[in-house]
Amino acid sequence: MATQSAKASEIERKWYVVDAAGQPLGRLAAKVAHILRGKHRPEFTPHVDTGDFVVVTNAAQIRLTGNKLDAKLYHRHSGYPGGLSSESYGNLLGRKPEFVIERAVKGMLPKNSLGRQMFRKLKVYSDGTHPHVAQKPEPFPL
Repeated sequence: MATQSAKASEIERKWYVVDAAGQPLGRLAAKVAHILRGKHRPEFTPHVDTGDFVVVTNAAQIRLTGNKLDAKLYHRHSGYPGGLSSESYGNLLGRKPEFVIERAVKGMLPKNSLGRQMFRKLKVYSDGTHPHVAQKPEPFPL
């Protein structure tokens, strides 16, 4: 019996909507990365993007366990000497709640062109509404 490999042209993509209200950040990001990668499908192939589209709503109501709102820091560097700037996740969650989920999911995807292709199928919104109603997304239970 030969192993079947999925082809990119044969994959039918579905749309899922995930409500992030009250969900722990890491567990939500792991489930979303699982769907984006396509590991929930029987025809999963590691070298082909077999994943589905994911719309995450209520990103502003995500939950961080423990003392992470104040203790966990987001760092970025401008490339110049002394250009390191840090921000706590509590401030970042208040300012750009979508970025917190996007960064967590991006870290769980492959670090290559295939991972970047998978990441483009993620849509994150801070409130409960989204403009993807025409795609008829199904709710994904967590």
